[in-house]
Amino acid sequence: MNILVIDDDAFVLKLLKLQLANLGQPEVMTCESANDALEALADRQQMEIVFCDIQMPGMDGVELVRHLAHMEFQGGLVLMSGEDERILSTVQYLAQAHRLKVLGALQKPITPVQLRGILQGQASPAAKPRRADRKIYSVEAVASAIENGELINYYQPKVSMCSREVVGVEALVRWQHPYDGLVFPDQFISTAEQNGLIDDLTRLVLLNALRHCRDWQASQLRLSVAVNISMSNLVSLDFPDFIVKAAQDLDFDLSLLILEVTESQLMQNPLTALDILTRLRLKNITLSIDDFGTGHSTLTQLRDIPFNELKVDSGFVHDAGDNASCRAILEASLDLARRLGMKSVAEGVENLADWHFLSRLACCDVAQGYFIAKPMPAQTLPSWIQEWQVRRTGLTE
Repeated sequence: MNILVIDDDAFVLKLLKLQLANLGQPEVMTCESANDALEALADRQQMEIVFCDIQMPGMDGVELVRHLAHMEFQGGLVLMSGEDERILSTVQYLAQAHRLKVLGALQKPITPVQLRGILQGQASPAAKPRRADRKIYSVEAVASAIENGELINYYQPKVSMCSREVVGVEALVRWQHPYDGLVFPDQFISTAEQNGLIDDLTRLVLLNALRHCRDWQASQLRLSVAVNISMSNLVSLDFPDFIVKAAQDLDFDLSLLILEVTESQLMQNPLTALDILTRLRLKNITLSIDDFGTGHSTLTQLRDIPFNELKVDSGFVHDAGDNASCRAILEASLDLARRLGMKSVAEGVENLADWHFLSRLACCDVAQGYFIAKPMPAQTLPSWIQEWQVRRTGLTE
């Protein structure tokens, strides 16, 4: 494996080279500056892993990340630092935003155990390949899909952290394309938003969600269902009346409906949005502020808009146990929800470590994420719940 280590400290270079050799990697090149490293990357064969200190004289690690992105570096990048953990995390985020393959962000001194984990991760075939170019569908195709009923709902379960019972689901739209198979929303939602179709799309998803929830209830599954709503819905003054009529037609209990609103959406037309959202709450519908912590004027919105559920963004939940900043934001968000008398939902529970960390906090009401379940078709949910009833008994530390 071709490895390059960049650090202005000669002792660190020698130590890392020795540690890597002991792990079966004798072919390690070292550079004491980022400029030398860039020249080496330009002149020699492709490096599979680059270890880079972020605090160096001359060109620092942030500048190097920019250059690696510009040259479309395809190998793995490991960031190293003796600086504050938050600085290291920020550089890691920046590198990932540049679409670099970040294998790790390590605090010095670096141990052989950490290096072994990096090497094993690089060698693992489980790494996801880059997704092929996404086909973005035309406005005519999306309009036809809405009209022809090709949009279907998938549902991701939500679990009570107290009882471990499944208490609800979130509806997520998919397009069952007649030729392309199952199409994900990132390939058509933006088209719908930009061409005045998002309101029709949202209402279709909402109606399907109410029907499925009613059918589950008839089978003794009383679950809440959450539906994302867009700014287009928050400027249509008849939207609350549409929901009430749909619920009456389907004999649906509106107390089971949750409408999730992304906080950044609320910055436009605030008076109209406040009118609509208040009327929805008066109709016993739960309002959830989605992706909490990622938008603007969040606390003002919590003060002025009658939300009764706070959904913490997955970026603050996944790996919060290992990230002090995310941990602090998550804990503060959950405490804020409790103090305001709001239900809290943590999305982004992706693995067992996330689950156990959230369990130890003992102040989160509901969890959601791939560790619990991926989104699934409506007909799959009852059988999955039976499987969860068995699995949940083992989820104790």
